[in-house]
Amino acid sequence: MLYTELLRLWDEAVQAVDARDWQGALAKLSEISEPTSRTLFNKASAHLALGQLDRALQVCGAAVMMQMNRLEEALSDCIWAQKHMRGNMVIDYRQLGLRFKLYSWQVLYNAAAVYCTMGQWDRARDVLLSVSQERGGRGGNIEVALDSIMKEEALAPLQVPENVVFRPRKQDVEQLKQRDFLGKAKVECNQITSVCSLSAICISRREKTNKPLQTCQNDRLLYSKKLQTPALGQRMFVFIYIYI
Repeated sequence: MLYTELLRLWDEAVQAVDARDWQGALAKLSEISEPTSRTLFNKASAHLALGQLDRALQVCGAAVMMQMNRLEEALSDCIWAQKHMRGNMVIDYRQLGLRFKLYSWQVLYNAAAVYCTMGQWDRARDVLLSVSQERGGRGGNIEVALDSIMKEEALAPLQVPENVVFRPRKQDVEQLKQRDFLGKAKVECNQITSVCSLSAICISRREKTNKPLQTCQNDRLLYSKKLQTPALGQRMFVFIYIYI
């Protein structure tokens, strides 16, 4: 599949997401014969927005598995994600086209949410206590979550907002527009020059023939009507012919 075709379908799918036309987005993404991880993520996000959890499962991971009550797999995904953070406190996906930052504490928060659903309240509390030592972007979420665990209230998993999807680079999309580097031939007639030339012709003719000025003006009007859009060669020919 040509990259330009993939890029066009990807961009059209993103526009459909912005309009919250999830079915339209899925239709465009389904036309991509060689999907990438980013277009697959977008497709899963559209399925998730439509409530099609089984189809969204393969990309969206732990949060979807929790909704499907596949808790062991959800916990495994959280552990896998935390491992691949490689000690980073945050991963900024904007350079990849996703307007989202994933914080390490968010991964641990979802792990605690899984433990809550499994009824393992002590482990959920321990995970959240370790999260309280993390820095960056968590606000008062952890304190509220700890209070919920003390009351044995399950936590809702954190998810990427449904309208946040991978977007193609703006520069690449602009390259899809057709450009005419040669331009189109355009013929312009300078009517003012034509009238001035005919006025000069009329004056020269009056000097030779002593015709009244009114007649010359009529001649000028007559010729100006004939030469509203003359070519350059035609105008020069008329000038020479009358002058002689």
